[in-house]
Amino acid sequence: MNSLAIKGGSPARDSKTNPWPKWPVWDEKEEKALLDVLNSGVWSYNGPKETEFNKNFAEYSGVKYAISAANGTVTLQMALEACGIGVGHEVILPGLTWQATAATILDVNATPVIVDVCEDTWCIDPKAVEAAITPRTKAIVPVHLYGSFANMDEILRIAKKHNLYVIEDCAHKHGGEWNGKKAGSIGDVGSFSFQLSKHLTAGEGGVLTTNNFEIAERLDALRNCGRRPEGMSKEVDKGAGLYSDQGNFYQGGNFRITEFQAAILVEALKRLPEQNAVRDANGIYLNSLLADLPGVKPMKRDERETKEAYFNFAFRYFKDEFKGLPVAKFREALTAEIGIQVSASYEPLNKCSLYVPLTKPCRHKLNDEYWAAINPKRFDLPVCDRVHFEESVCIHHKILLGTKADIDMIASAIRKIYDNVELLTV
Repeated sequence: MNSLAIKGGSPARDSKTNPWPKWPVWDEKEEKALLDVLNSGVWSYNGPKETEFNKNFAEYSGVKYAISAANGTVTLQMALEACGIGVGHEVILPGLTWQATAATILDVNATPVIVDVCEDTWCIDPKAVEAAITPRTKAIVPVHLYGSFANMDEILRIAKKHNLYVIEDCAHKHGGEWNGKKAGSIGDVGSFSFQLSKHLTAGEGGVLTTNNFEIAERLDALRNCGRRPEGMSKEVDKGAGLYSDQGNFYQGGNFRITEFQAAILVEALKRLPEQNAVRDANGIYLNSLLADLPGVKPMKRDERETKEAYFNFAFRYFKDEFKGLPVAKFREALTAEIGIQVSASYEPLNKCSLYVPLTKPCRHKLNDEYWAAINPKRFDLPVCDRVHFEESVCIHHKILLGTKADIDMIASAIRKIYDNVELLTV
């Protein structure tokens, strides 16, 4: 019997002698780009690298406008503001997402309405969305989570029926396609993050995508102190041109990206299609192996998802087939075997330790009615609870940049745990 690594046995992979592919990925192209920015003296404020990246990302995403910003949290806030969402409005979002998706709704003094997710994708459940709509509903924020796409056909149908904005949270979905359309080009606005863990990264940063000129104009002003470029027109790239302090038309903030971040992103975007293709091929292969293993199940891939884009690789776990072994113990055992952290999904927002809106009365407490409405504990999210506490297994997307042998090893490690599970249940 092969003893499990967590019990002192040899791991399935010695990550010290056989490390996983590095992340983030960079080479001399990023080095040169950063030095060019350094030597130029143009480090921020609508420089040529920001302009270049905005243009390239808009073309890549199949949209008219891309507007870079400081991070993927402020992009969500800006998207809400640009759509006119604020006091008295409700915004529907999934209960399984990073807390910023909800917190930014609070930041515009709107009310987050948290609904459950689909058990086979972990993305927002369209039936729950429709049931949650009230006369105060202004927008839906579908989150494309861990490589899965929200059901955008149903979301768009519901939005059109009720005259709602659709703001796509694409922090996990750079380059993914639904029916041949890129994430961020399907709804009214797309919001992306370039935080270090993301599969397109500059350490931090974000970008917004839209085909709506009026929304793009507001987004550009919101990130840049309310300024508008001189000679603004539909033909002028957002984020480009000269700005003045005359004729500001929108109260904004300073949410600008730096030229250093933009320089990294220009080069990283060139690699993204190939990286996504490698991740997709390896993801398909790993899912095929999971389908043949007891106690685990791959995430559903909708046939309308024409290009995959993984953030983390996620799958479902069923303890009854592992002699009742809790999922946390399984994740610990798998971490020990493969030498890379295996994690749970995000916490459900109604129980999330980082989502505590009632601790910020100076910003959010408009009145007692609002205070009660934003209390996350009023929402019941049974599927989110089951996913997080019983089923979720998530691994960093860099494993999908490896070889077929790497993928085989992950499946073998799961089989090893299954074959020796009694060592963990005594």
